[in-house]
Amino acid sequence: MTLSEPFIRRPVATTLLMAAGALVGMDAFTFLPIAPLPQGAAPTTQVTATWPGACAGTIGTSVAAPLERQFAQIPGISQLT
Repeated sequence: MTLSEPFIRRPVATTLLMAAGALVGMDAFTFLPIAPLPQGAAPTTQVTATWPGACAGTIGTSVAAPLERQFAQIPGISQLT
């Protein structure tokens, strides 16, 4: 007697067993834990600009402000600090 012989002799029982297994599987599927989004580090870019001998006001108006305006035009940028 082989493993498949009882299933071949009783096709109705085999069909009912497979249907029950499918129903149990579909019901168990609803209990699977699913995370909304994977946790990961956001990509970052750091820009450093120096101007030796310049005061803070000059750096702010001549260097930082133009850089911020250009970076703000890049699509997908959500935060500038």
